Amino acid sequence: MQENWIGRSEGAKLIFKSEDGKHELPVFTTRPDTIFGVSYMVIAPEHPLVAELIAGKPEAAEAQSFIKRITAQDEITRTAEDTEKEGVFTGSYAVNPLNGAKVPIWVANYVLLGYGTGIVMGVPAHDQRDFEFAKKYGLPVKVVVAPPEENWQGEELTQAYTEDGVLVNSGEFTGLNKEEAIPSIIKKVEELGVGEGEVQYRLRDWLISRQRYWGAPIPIIYCDHCGEVPVPAADLPVLLPEDVHFKPTGQSPLADLAEWVNTTCPQCGGPARRETDTMDTFVCSSWYFMRYADPQNTQEPFSREKADYWMPVDQYIGGIEHAILHLMYARFFTMVCHDLGLVGVEEPFQNLLTQGMLNKDGFKMSKSKGNVVDPDYIVNAYGADTARLFILFAAPPEKDLEWSDQGVEGCYRFLNRVWRLAYEVKEKYAAYWDNQKLNPFSSEGQELRRKTHETIKRTTEDIGERFNFNTAISALMELVNAITKYSTETNNNEESLLVKEAMSTLLTCLAPFAPHITAELWQELGFTGDVHAQSWPQYDPEALVQAEVEIVIQINGKVRDRLVVPKDISEAELRELALNRDKVKEAQAGKNIRKVIVVPEKLVNIVCN
Repeated sequence: MQENWIGRSEGAKLIFKSEDGKHELPVFTTRPDTIFGVSYMVIAPEHPLVAELIAGKPEAAEAQSFIKRITAQDEITRTAEDTEKEGVFTGSYAVNPLNGAKVPIWVANYVLLGYGTGIVMGVPAHDQRDFEFAKKYGLPVKVVVAPPEENWQGEELTQAYTEDGVLVNSGEFTGLNKEEAIPSIIKKVEELGVGEGEVQYRLRDWLISRQRYWGAPIPIIYCDHCGEVPVPAADLPVLLPEDVHFKPTGQSPLADLAEWVNTTCPQCGGPARRETDTMDTFVCSSWYFMRYADPQNTQEPFSREKADYWMPVDQYIGGIEHAILHLMYARFFTMVCHDLGLVGVEEPFQNLLTQGMLNKDGFKMSKSKGNVVDPDYIVNAYGADTARLFILFAAPPEKDLEWSDQGVEGCYRFLNRVWRLAYEVKEKYAAYWDNQKLNPFSSEGQELRRKTHETIKRTTEDIGERFNFNTAISALMELVNAITKYSTETNNNEESLLVKEAMSTLLTCLAPFAPHITAELWQELGFTGDVHAQSWPQYDPEALVQAEVEIVIQINGKVRDRLVVPKDISEAELRELALNRDKVKEAQAGKNIRKVIVVPEKLVNIVCN
């Protein structure tokens, strides 16, 4: 996106002239190799030359009507891919500087004054937009580039040929390929004085000034004698006055503050005026991440040593609209600071995550659409933790999130489950937490410990490596189910430390998503300190080893039974166990077994007829 926004184009500026020789018509093109294929010229409706080109021509009235209609449209509409390309003949002609061919000059909606020179050479055989325009208005299609090693002139083109090839119908350049032809033609037009090689950019200067109080003052002084004078470095920074009176109209109060505006010229000492515009906030946000590394420094923006210690920023998170705004400005400022020797890095950010939009009823939330959900309502009805949890659970951060009242309710119910579970665990197990051992333990205890450490592993990877907050929350929901199942189906107080470990893991890993409820329950369960001050838990790889697995038994693909077996059971033993299950014997009675398919650790499928 930044590359397209900057819009670097390498090519040539070619000078066509009007047939009467009065006007030069410069064009910029990245394909000077196609100059012999020009069959018309196109000029932007806003171009100042248009009035002179149509003056006294029979086509003038039609051209003026067309120009009035097109200039009323915005640029996005005019240049959109699906917008019909329209034009009108000016009545004037231009002359090709290399072969002297006379070509008509048209005004068209798809050419903009602010891009390039506002004049385009039409090469319909090798540009699809030009091809469609030429076909619509019956303009010639001249092939000058053909596929290599083919005797092809493209007489029956159904679309523009834009691939590489060799030049044809191009005078002394015929037979050259594109890479050879472009520099050769540029050299030729330079020798003739009708063009030159050129690099152009779509990017324009940034407007940094704003007519408001809030912003960094622009350090310029205006003197009637000396002109624009920078504020001397010794007098920086220029501070905004604090005794200001804000106007209900929203206008900046600075211009009316005579004691602040009126000053003396640093060069001649005469009366002068301060600049009353302030800088847009993006100027500050384009470098303030470096100030964060040294926020108390009163002598310089930041020390080189501290900036080099902290920079570059590990992770940038922002909306996709920042890609060609703040993100690019910040890169530019960092490169300037590097060139000035203020910082040792050229690139400010190592990683980029662009988060999705928040939608409701299929549309982006916005005040203009009236579909914004008031966060105060969610907080008052469900609590801040529910609001946080839903937003993080509803979708991965890089995807758009569709607001759902049912989803909010679901997260609220989950947090209530956590609350009830904590009090159930406290009543049943907390009294036995002291002086217990983690080993040995039952098969149910082993499964709970495996689920606890699996949760640590999943949440660590999902949060820290992939930003998959929604799947991390799913893992915590599964852990809640596992603790509930263990507490409901067993009554083994000797394994209470397993439950303590599971609850500690649940609250610690849930704390980033639901900080308030977890802090409360952490204290309620008797854990020491603050849940938010705990070290992140580490998983035990040995605890992840699953001793037993559940096997699904199918007959002709239909589930008939399930059994739990040791994970290391052989296929032969598994087959024999499955065939001897009562439900299986009943379901396959009177049928012939054709084969038994065993998928280790997953299923046994018995195929019968």
